[in-house]
Amino acid sequence: QVQLVESGGGSVQAGGSLRLSCAASGRTFNNYGMAWFRQAPGKERESVAAISWSGGNTYYADFVKGRFTISRDNAKNTVYLQMNSLKPEDTAVYYCARSRTIFTIRQSDMDYWGKGTLVTVSS
Repeated sequence: QVQLVESGGGSVQAGGSLRLSCAASGRTFNNYGMAWFRQAPGKERESVAAISWSGGNTYYADFVKGRFTISRDNAKNTVYLQMNSLKPEDTAVYYCARSRTIFTIRQSDMDYWGKGTLVTVSS
């Protein structure tokens, strides 16, 4: 069983930064892609960023390009999401997920999910 635990959420003013972390249990973290998703109140969950098992490939949704950076430390079984220049529309619960493959952003390809961490950006 794999457990994913997100942390680092909180409240910040527009223009500020937060760094989310997702710690994974289990020994097979290195072999799988990881991704971040978010769900704002009243909206569907959407993809934010993804990273391949090696960290060599990344994906970003258009609305976070240039502001967010996904990274991973396989020695620590942790994936990160550095969020800069935050906007009120970034307010959401952020989830990390493990992919069944080495790299994908499709929600249907995720087999383990964390419980989420809330990010609130005020104007």
